[in-house]
Amino acid sequence: MEKRRTYKAEEKADIVLQLLREERTVAQIAAETGIHPTVLARWKAEAIDNLPSLFTRGASEVEKMRKQYEAEKEELTRQIGQLTIEVNWLKKKICRTQPAPKKDVKCWIWSTGKSR
Repeated sequence: MEKRRTYKAEEKADIVLQLLREERTVAQIAAETGIHPTVLARWKAEAIDNLPSLFTRGASEVEKMRKQYEAEKEELTRQIGQLTIEVNWLKKKICRTQPAPKKDVKCWIWSTGKSR
């Protein structure tokens, strides 16, 4: 039994363009390429059905990139919030363990920039 031949997208596109030009009949193109006319008709119908997506693909890619950007932005915002909470907790923890030189200074390490 003979194995079915697979065609690359470029080959199919070239054949479908020949069909759409209508310079030759489907039977002539079928005889020339060795592809059954029914298969050629199916490829042509599929190409015609998918033509509108050629013009909306750019918009869908932009939409996809926008969603990806928004998801990344939300994740980074969440991480910033988490890190801010952790830094504030560490500041409080350090201020409780280190004695402040003056009563009006909350934590002398952070206000003066000095460290022990």
